[in-house]
Amino acid sequence: MSERSASAGSDGEPAAGDAPQAGLSRRGLLGLAIGGGVASLAVGAGAGIAGGAAMERARADAEAQTAYDFFGAHQAGITTPVQEHLHFASFDMMPRTDREDLISLLQDWSYAASRMVKGLEVSATGAVGGDAELPPDDTGEALGLPAAGLTITFGFGPGLFRNEDGDRYGIAARRPAGLERLPAFLGDDLDPLASNGDLCIQACADDPQVAVHAIRNLSRIAFGRARLRWSQLGFGKTSRTTSAQATPRNLFGFKDGTANILADDTAALDEHVWVAASDEPAWMAGGSYLVARKIAMLIETWDRVRLAEQNAIIGRDKGVGAPLSGGDEFTAPDFAGAAIDANAHVRLAHPEQNDGIRILRRGFNFVNGNNDLGRLDAGLFFLSYQRDPAQFIALQRRLSTDVLNEYIRHVGSGVWAIPAGAQTGSYVGAALFA
Repeated sequence: MSERSASAGSDGEPAAGDAPQAGLSRRGLLGLAIGGGVASLAVGAGAGIAGGAAMERARADAEAQTAYDFFGAHQAGITTPVQEHLHFASFDMMPRTDREDLISLLQDWSYAASRMVKGLEVSATGAVGGDAELPPDDTGEALGLPAAGLTITFGFGPGLFRNEDGDRYGIAARRPAGLERLPAFLGDDLDPLASNGDLCIQACADDPQVAVHAIRNLSRIAFGRARLRWSQLGFGKTSRTTSAQATPRNLFGFKDGTANILADDTAALDEHVWVAASDEPAWMAGGSYLVARKIAMLIETWDRVRLAEQNAIIGRDKGVGAPLSGGDEFTAPDFAGAAIDANAHVRLAHPEQNDGIRILRRGFNFVNGNNDLGRLDAGLFFLSYQRDPAQFIALQRRLSTDVLNEYIRHVGSGVWAIPAGAQTGSYVGAALFA
């Protein structure tokens, strides 16, 4: 599991990953060329407010300075404490690219990512240290900003292994059996221009500019080898991955991800999230599978629903997050009685109702302004990690009778194999080409 690094590094090359083969290739560089008592009370209250503000500033500073290693047994950005902001991007390989192009792209991406997660620029010359007569290597908008907990996670889609051009990269025989485009689900209204992709990058950070900077620069590095297919910005996490994090709320106002798998639950991670050494194919050991679903929420319709009905639809109390069967937020729901409706979201999604199936959720809210009807174009960008895509498929089919479906639409979709973490001096996905 990726460990938090001791520092954000220096202005030079990163200590890990300095091997020449991990640097920017010549082809990649060519791509970059583009009263007293009352007074006492007042003073006390003021001190309390000031103290609270100072604590908040200290917390924010600590988050800003947080840096995670790029190299490790697993890619960061899965069990890492969920950050506040997301920039997700899907790419397609360019026509007429070959195996060498794909490998060099992954090498260049890994090298740049290993620097950016430390708060460094994509190369040693960066935004202002190179030849003034050439475009700079780095776009520069993150100059002076700390790492802000940035994680960069890479994935491989089904089309990378075989597409209409056949087995371009010589890896078709190594495609995981479960890595196929997700089947159609009841209620899908998918936009093909906001779904799927040969490659994906998930950039999460506590500063939105840091996350956007990462995707912007990785997109530039891909020039001539891969093109951006679609992307999504997210804010306000809708899941927690550590016990120290409070359960966040989604745009419907409900706590989301109460029963999520947490980073310290190694047994659950091994059973439900990480691909085991005994699984096939062997090159995926230590990796996982990512499902992304863009879920539009019909905000205005939901906002006119009675509170009691909202609670019944979800199966939890909106205020405290407790199941309607009683207790507090973390009390296990009791499905024996009639307190929780047969088609409530909590009942249908619960492991007890799904043969023990669990997934690790890592979603974000999104608001893309207004649509052409003047309504909020908003919802949940659902991200889940699982040992096998079949886990998500089974859960989504179970949710076909969910009464919540009246208020949501699935408009984007994709699945990617997330390889294990890169080893120092190597690159992400190297085992696929071994």
